[in-house]
Amino acid sequence: MFFGIFKLHTLFFARVQRALHGWFPGLAARAIFASVLLFFFLNSAMTKVGTGIAGLIHPSAGAYAQILPSMMEKVGYDVSKIEFFPYGLMVVAGMWAEFLLPVLIVIGLFTRLASFGFIIFIAVMTWVDITAHHVGAQAIGGFFDRAPGALIADQRLLWLFPLIYLTIYGAGAVSLDRLLARRQLDRMRGW
Repeated sequence: MFFGIFKLHTLFFARVQRALHGWFPGLAARAIFASVLLFFFLNSAMTKVGTGIAGLIHPSAGAYAQILPSMMEKVGYDVSKIEFFPYGLMVVAGMWAEFLLPVLIVIGLFTRLASFGFIIFIAVMTWVDITAHHVGAQAIGGFFDRAPGALIADQRLLWLFPLIYLTIYGAGAVSLDRLLARRQLDRMRGW
């Protein structure tokens, strides 16, 4: 009886896996990322944009305060006292990464690279939160601590899972990556 149920279980889920293989996991990972993190990071990026069109290359003082809080404190929150290279460049790159990487992930373009870049972005963000913004131990939390609400350890681990999947396996068949790969292959074949 047990082996009969086990066989049905195995056959059923093997068919489900075959039906979803190649398109669903990547699409689901991107949909989860979009529903949970896309607007969170786009809104965060908007707080970093300076005034006017030049604000796209000259971030706001708030951007410097978010990314380089200790340095901003040392210079009395006067951005003009911070060298562009490397610090200003870091802030501009951080602002643009927060805009571009989530969009690339959601539309499935350069998905592996964008996902890997965003993993690094989250790691740096976490490091800044802990070392420069001095978040408390309760916000940091810990793994296997039976308290699933920590903003750093628990939440960011869940943020990372779809990104790790996308970095390893890519966006799947329903993506611009696949469309462009197909066009490139057709071009190579001379179509």
